[in-house]
Amino acid sequence: MTRQQIYALIEQERTRQNEKWGEQNHQPPLWVAILGEEFGEVCQEVCENSGTVNPDWSNYKKELIQVAAVAVQMIECIERNQ
Repeated sequence: MTRQQIYALIEQERTRQNEKWGEQNHQPPLWVAILGEEFGEVCQEVCENSGTVNPDWSNYKKELIQVAAVAVQMIECIERNQ
């Protein structure tokens, strides 16, 4: 998978987030909590797959894309509200 394909997945996730939640303009503490929740899901996937004979990393990748998309959304929020 190329970097451009990864960026496209992040863009798709951003679009999904906007469709689900609309434009989000949270204060930094709430954004950090949202990002932390998403990172926690990444950690959960690692814990559930580590040590297994045939790990399934598909949800791990999905969760990482969500983390990246939330980070992009946080930057978008800063830019909108400056």
